[in-house]
Amino acid sequence: MKLMKTLCAAALAAGLATGAGAEIYRLQTSQNAGDFTLQYLQNVWVPRLTAMSGGEIELELLPINSVVPAAEGLDAVSMGILDGFHDAVSRSTGKDPAFGMFADMVAAYDNPDQGQTMCMNAGGKAFLQKLVDKYSDNMVHVVGCAPYTRESLPSAVPIRGVADLKGLKVRAPEGLPAELFSRAGATSVPIPFSEVYTSLEKGIIDAADASAYVNNHATGLHKVAPYPIQPGIHSQAILYLTFNKDVWDAFTPAQQEMINTWYMAALPDLRRYSNLEDYKIIAKDRAGGTDVKEIIDWSPEDRAKFREIAKSVWEDYAKLSPLAQEAYEVQVQYLRDAGLLE
Repeated sequence: MKLMKTLCAAALAAGLATGAGAEIYRLQTSQNAGDFTLQYLQNVWVPRLTAMSGGEIELELLPINSVVPAAEGLDAVSMGILDGFHDAVSRSTGKDPAFGMFADMVAAYDNPDQGQTMCMNAGGKAFLQKLVDKYSDNMVHVVGCAPYTRESLPSAVPIRGVADLKGLKVRAPEGLPAELFSRAGATSVPIPFSEVYTSLEKGIIDAADASAYVNNHATGLHKVAPYPIQPGIHSQAILYLTFNKDVWDAFTPAQQEMINTWYMAALPDLRRYSNLEDYKIIAKDRAGGTDVKEIIDWSPEDRAKFREIAKSVWEDYAKLSPLAQEAYEVQVQYLRDAGLLE
């Protein structure tokens, strides 16, 4: 990818090349090998941490499922099979509905910065550590958490508002997203992300909860779903960076603070750069001559209607476990403090 070659060259030119004597820590991620997010972090931000540490720390970010199935990531980190991961909180929803509630309280936030503020400044990280401790025997340390994008919604047919969802088949992960689309009138289909393209191509589904506009473009989804809803109406999936507790404790206090600071800088930069890439691709798509036939932006009225449906989903899902209720309360408190919820 030309963009990634340019980014890597820029990092090298800035003196951020990987140190030869660095200790390498293997972290599995939630992205496929060719995804923008994985390449940007690996080529731009990983060398910066190595440089900051004087060549002592190097992260190797691995694609999804490359070492263990994604759903087993938390167990793999707790057992030391992985040094850590940068993955979606939702992967562990099977352990407790609280993971699903915290991972993506669908349609709750207007932008990723709000989700990052909740995570890093308003009690979210502390709650997530408590949740992770329970299901990892206190063997996983949470460095930080945040969404980095407001996901788009690629669709094979025009969906101009809530009413147009009725009768459609929408790929959505089990949990809050699936329930939200079902209550909005669609049929939720819980197929794996790896099957989204072929399912859209064959008409098995009409639309998909997929990823950011830039990622959907990179994976070719707009060829089979040329009516994306942008900005998206639903998901801002929260990712989190973790290390095995023994690995984390082996870092010096200075190294730990370095990693904390590094991640806090990487998150907003990833968000901004992703936004810039979105803007560039969207401008080309709106100009015509691409796979996209129309970019659809829902009206404020339809977005508000969809969010009202989402509120009932949040409240019901919170009842599934005590920790799910706590995950709900942490986020609702932030939304109220920020004037985003009455």
